[in-house]
Amino acid sequence: MANYLLLYSGGSAGTTPAEREKVMQAWGGWFGKLGDQIVDAGNPFGEHAKNLANGAVHDGAAGNPPATGYSILKADSLNSAAELAKGCPVLQSGGKITVYEITPAM
Repeated sequence: MANYLLLYSGGSAGTTPAEREKVMQAWGGWFGKLGDQIVDAGNPFGEHAKNLANGAVHDGAAGNPPATGYSILKADSLNSAAELAKGCPVLQSGGKITVYEITPAM
């Protein structure tokens, strides 16, 4: 098995306490289904970022839309990791997920 980074873009945690609670329950349910395939449940990213390019530091994220959070899962293949990602709650609120294989440093 290899580790895979799920990089989230967009999505919403809800605007009211009731909506946020519903979203948190959805995340808990998804993580519960994944069980020991979770390497790192991850975290959302803050809205402030810096990006570096051509030797200079700039305000804001490098991507458009910017990444909003991450999780790390273990799976048998990139396709398997993408199948696991289909159940992620970020997709229910209009977000997107990019799945990357994490290759070990040599």
